[in-house]
Amino acid sequence: MASKTRIYFAMEYVKGGELFNKVARGRLKEDAARKYFQQLIGAVDFCHSRGVYHRDLKPENLLLGENGNLKISDFGLSALMESRRQDGLLHTTCGTPAYVAPEVISKKGYDGAKADIWSCGVVLFVLLAGFLPFHDQNIMELYRKITIGDFKCPNWFHPEVRKLLARILDPNPCKRIDIAKIMENSWFKKGYKKVETPPSPQGQDRSSMLKDVQDAFEPVPPPSPSPSLESESNSDDQAMTPRSPVRPANYNAFDIISLSEGFDLSGLFEQGSRDQRMEARFTTRKPASAIVSKFEEIAMTESFNFKNKDGTVKLQDSREGRKGQLAIDAEIFEVTSSFYIVELKKTNGDTLEYKKFCKQELKPSLKDIVWKWQGGEQQQV
Repeated sequence: MASKTRIYFAMEYVKGGELFNKVARGRLKEDAARKYFQQLIGAVDFCHSRGVYHRDLKPENLLLGENGNLKISDFGLSALMESRRQDGLLHTTCGTPAYVAPEVISKKGYDGAKADIWSCGVVLFVLLAGFLPFHDQNIMELYRKITIGDFKCPNWFHPEVRKLLARILDPNPCKRIDIAKIMENSWFKKGYKKVETPPSPQGQDRSSMLKDVQDAFEPVPPPSPSPSLESESNSDDQAMTPRSPVRPANYNAFDIISLSEGFDLSGLFEQGSRDQRMEARFTTRKPASAIVSKFEEIAMTESFNFKNKDGTVKLQDSREGRKGQLAIDAEIFEVTSSFYIVELKKTNGDTLEYKKFCKQELKPSLKDIVWKWQGGEQQQV
């Protein structure tokens, strides 16, 4: 765990070792597999209720305590609810290939809770079968099987388990069963015993403990907050009303790694090359306030409407194009306090007009703040 200024290690000795070690000796009996799956779903439900998505659930990350109760470990790839972008989805491609949900691979954004549920389904299959539902030596073929939900249950699987797995391992996240429905399933409920959460230390309630954690991870405030710019307000309003600071979203190491074209697997699921998709990214060493100011300046020069909210700049042409008004979103992500990534995306309008505007107007106007375009040459700043 880490804040802006501190790194924390929280350690616990888990005597029972990894659940993987049990599976490595052969498949589990149905009652044992069900017990661990019940505890896994309960633990994942608890994480989700606290706004935490694990994103790398697998037997190697499931430990067994001295009393045989399951514990989820290795939250290194996990994401908080606050990590979601403007569309309400997570976008970092991460996890272990055989356990990852199809929507995570597609790079179109995904619901962290639904992606975790898929991984739970793979874990259940492994516990009962002793092998993976999706497997292939060729990684591309593996992802193809995952994308279409191509798996077969062994003949020793109970019919109720087959039906449950079919609903969990549904490649369409909108149709995938949720945790509440899993807990109502007749196969799941058999012999179900809820594992009680240990009581808080004496004299300290849960709210005060959470407050301690929140205080530890509270970002260090900048010495002088930079104002956000809203073109929709007039100069008199600006003089009278204080503006809130620009608050860009954060990019972590896994987000940055996923930007590499070598890790971009969306070409397996989308028609058209990367260059044909209407998005671009650049890095900059300018502060967030300067980035926003530059986009507002461009908007005024090019007769675009301008809006800035929560680290996302929205530009919309005041003139009608071939397919309506051209609209572009520029989302600002903070890597460090002195390094930012800006992601540009066409949200409306004609593609050819967008490309022309970017090439002839937008990119030249941004040259003063751009350090490097993704896939392009580095510029001196």
